[in-house]
Amino acid sequence: MTTSREIAQLCGVSVATVSRVFNQPSTVSRQTRERVERVARELDYRPNESARALASKRSTLVGLVWDTDHRRPGWRHPFLQDLLLGLKSALSAHGYHLLMLATSGAETGSANLPAVGASLADPVAYVNMTRRHHLGGLILIDSGSDAAAFAAFAQSGIPCVALDVAIEGPRATYVTSDNTDGAEQAVRHLIAGGHRRIATITGPPDNQPAIDRLAGYRRAMAEAGLPVPEEYVAEGDFYRASGQAAMRRLLALGEPPTAVFAAGDEMAVGALLTAREAGLRVPGDVALAGFDDIEIAALVDPALTTVAQDKAGFGVAAAEAMLAMINGSGGDTPAPRRLPTRLVVRSST
Repeated sequence: MTTSREIAQLCGVSVATVSRVFNQPSTVSRQTRERVERVARELDYRPNESARALASKRSTLVGLVWDTDHRRPGWRHPFLQDLLLGLKSALSAHGYHLLMLATSGAETGSANLPAVGASLADPVAYVNMTRRHHLGGLILIDSGSDAAAFAAFAQSGIPCVALDVAIEGPRATYVTSDNTDGAEQAVRHLIAGGHRRIATITGPPDNQPAIDRLAGYRRAMAEAGLPVPEEYVAEGDFYRASGQAAMRRLLALGEPPTAVFAAGDEMAVGALLTAREAGLRVPGDVALAGFDDIEIAALVDPALTTVAQDKAGFGVAAAEAMLAMINGSGGDTPAPRRLPTRLVVRSST
């Protein structure tokens, strides 16, 4: 790997001059700058990002804290994959790069540096690593049980932006969708279609988007004066198998629902498979609506009515909040962003 010292020797300049070419180009003469840049291109020289951050007291690296343990399937969810692409693109457009600080539920390493695949049980280790490597800030994705760790990150003073989980701190904010309104849109649509026995398949009870979507379902039902029997609220986990199991429980009721709102498209697809196994027509015998508008929602037969989240907007909003904190003064903490959702009506209703 070519070093700045080698570039300096080949160009007949000091190491400090090479550093200024890449960090403070206006302080170097045009002739010298062009010579250094030409040699750097020929040798495929890339400045060390950590060293540049140390020298300039500014970083182009943003850490992504996300539990990728195989026992937590969140990292495989299609919505999160799309969201990450949007986030990466938005940061790259401003010259910033995303560095994954993956965890896996294993034991943590030393107090100064997490072991490879460390858990979030000791968030101090991640805070120390962020500061030591001069990361500009942290993007936080909740895996379902990271609340204590995220609270510690938010209070650290490091710029933090959480996705779909509310955090508070001196330089901390979050981005989420209007999950309550989105759920209301879906349930109102089912009610407008003449349905009165409408059930829901929820996400995990400790997940904020799941909590908000259940609240939206209940609000729409209450506005229409429709009852919500306890057995009409079937718990899932945002994945297909849980949607299948929940739908089996709903169809086994003495008075099964004629419509089901699933709080995630993966669960809605699972419910669709179960309805087919039971010999039911969708939407003739039971109507189905989901949430997220992931790619498969438009590909299944019948195509799934769903609530679309602004996946690209999610990434842009998170990137904008992060850049505002990195580039602004210590007091510039953006307010939380709640992005609008949109009902997409397809054949399943």
